[in-house]
Amino acid sequence: MTNSQLYETIYKRKSIRKFDMTPLDAAVLTDIKNHTAEIRPLDRKIKCEFVYLGSNDIKNLLPIKAPHYICIYSEKTEGFLTNAGFLLQQMDLYFSANHLGSCWLGMAKVAGDIPDKRNGMEFVIMIAFGKTTEPLYRSNVSEFKRKNLTEITNLTDCKELLEPVRLAPSASNSQPWYISGSKEEIIVSRKSLNIIMAPLFNKMNQIDIGIALCHLWLSLEYHGLTPDFAWEKVNVPKGYDYMTTIHVSESR
Repeated sequence: MTNSQLYETIYKRKSIRKFDMTPLDAAVLTDIKNHTAEIRPLDRKIKCEFVYLGSNDIKNLLPIKAPHYICIYSEKTEGFLTNAGFLLQQMDLYFSANHLGSCWLGMAKVAGDIPDKRNGMEFVIMIAFGKTTEPLYRSNVSEFKRKNLTEITNLTDCKELLEPVRLAPSASNSQPWYISGSKEEIIVSRKSLNIIMAPLFNKMNQIDIGIALCHLWLSLEYHGLTPDFAWEKVNVPKGYDYMTTIHVSESR
């Protein structure tokens, strides 16, 4: 599975909520686990681990049941939520590109004998996956319910590069990201939360930024550019909180 294939999947993926509960073949699950070992983290210094669970191992507040779940555990350090979103979105796209349905489950928890802490790390979030009983893909981009590009960026010369960011999924479709800076130095921030909304969306919005950064990374590489992520605390538009800077160069 190439990054170009993941990039192309961005334009047709959708969240699946109706799954065939038949377990996947063992060989398919082995391929998935092997791919998980190869995906790129946003921050290599953050320790994390993937765990695969079945339908009896999770507790979900939403009526979505699937035969399989991939969970991410992480050490709690600066940027760990964004890193988790960056990693798991690669798997979300991988599932879709391999004709499997998937869905982010922000309200689900591990259950039963499955610990929420392991090896010094804590459970962060999970994705449900498996064969689907509903259409797997969107027929065209118009089916995405997303903000206009002008609502998420003030850059006027990056439409093609930033369209995958616009299409990224987010909790409650909040789309909290904003892109500023320049084509050579892209600054990513997220919408500031008020006191009332902060407890509910603070965690998920940070994961959402990781999802958007995954799409942006794939887009930059697809267009022959090399992204270098940095954390520099530069100024961002009023009403937003700084997340990361991406220094962009031509690929050699």
